[in-house]
Amino acid sequence: MNETKKMRSISRNINRSWVAGLLAFFLMFDILITGMALAGWCYFQETAKGQEFHMDTPRGLKLLEEDQIPSYMDNTLTEDAGWRKLPLRDVLSRIQYVHEADPGKTTPVYMGKYLLFVWRCLSIIVLLQCLILLFEILTGSRKARKQLAPLNEITQMAKSLTDAASFDEDRFQQLEDALSRISPTGPDAALHTGDAELEGLEAAVNNLLERMRQSYQQQARFVSDASHELRTPIAVIQGYANMLDRWGKEDEQILTESISAIKSESDNMKKLVEQLLFLARGDSGRTRLTMEELSLGDIMKEVFDESVMIDPAHHYHLKSGEDVRITGDSAMIKQAARILTDNAAKYTPEDADIVLKVQKNEQGCGCFIVQDEGIGIAGEDIPHMFERFFRSDPARSRENGGTGLGLSIAKWIVDRHGGYFQVLSREEIGTRITVCFPPQVREL
Repeated sequence: MNETKKMRSISRNINRSWVAGLLAFFLMFDILITGMALAGWCYFQETAKGQEFHMDTPRGLKLLEEDQIPSYMDNTLTEDAGWRKLPLRDVLSRIQYVHEADPGKTTPVYMGKYLLFVWRCLSIIVLLQCLILLFEILTGSRKARKQLAPLNEITQMAKSLTDAASFDEDRFQQLEDALSRISPTGPDAALHTGDAELEGLEAAVNNLLERMRQSYQQQARFVSDASHELRTPIAVIQGYANMLDRWGKEDEQILTESISAIKSESDNMKKLVEQLLFLARGDSGRTRLTMEELSLGDIMKEVFDESVMIDPAHHYHLKSGEDVRITGDSAMIKQAARILTDNAAKYTPEDADIVLKVQKNEQGCGCFIVQDEGIGIAGEDIPHMFERFFRSDPARSRENGGTGLGLSIAKWIVDRHGGYFQVLSREEIGTRITVCFPPQVREL
């Protein structure tokens, strides 16, 4: 069946449904109008002399004999002859309406003339309705086709676009061969098909490959750095163990030195492993935050008190004015503040000042600040300072027992709270790190 025949078949079905609905409407309309006309006539007959209308009044219809029809109907019945003679005229002209006006007293009212009038009006209405139905039958299909024409055009256009966009087998084979030649870890891994229509797909695949390559490089660097960090304490522990095995059993000084070194390196290894596990759990989404409203000033007061107690070599100052409240995980935010404070203490000379401050910035975000008078950070190192295992001065970091993961953990915590860092540092002058949190934070 071609498209033209399909369109005609659909339009005919639509027209048939429309004509059937219109016929049902006309039928209900005729019944309703006729019923209202007869009920209204009966109501006015019963109330014509001032009586009240009651639904339970006995009433009915009576069929008269031909000689009982009123004489004024003779002319009317005589005129209705030939084609003007209505069906059921003789029956309708003999009907009389009877109702009980007073208890036990019936009142007859001749109804034939009114019935003939209603029958003539209804005949005219039915004739007009038949003409309307005939007109819809003859012209409805054409109107339906005209209304469906835009939909048909859209269908044809969609089909042509689908046909134009369809790939042939050679193009699929070419794409498959190009994908099979890609090595995701290769330095120049990229998709090239030479097909202009596949340029968008090539760009998307190449962007995906670039992200995969960066992720692979970060993972490889992370494993390499972690191995390197673990290799140093393991080598120290192994060296002291060998020395104990050779001479330490009888030399008390070597025994004491070896135990102290092994204990120190074990603590460093434990700290490194705990930080690695924390980041691994965070990356895999297994670390959950308990979000609640909290006071940033109270958290910094706890960090300040702990720092004063465990680090008497520096002068700590706490500056907190208004009560700054945020939504977050209290333990996690405290851990981030501790990391930044410990980091400041490691690179600040003794008897120097370390300032902890709480405030709101211009955007209404709650912020805490850790400012020191330490060695500072080189400008080219600031963009990398939160990377894992990054050290601005590796030798000095090892002397202070750093692992290169503290700032990475702090950044992970702040990122999970939707916050951000602001870093200002000058070498040999000091560093100021500002951490800001939005007032309302949902766990990411």
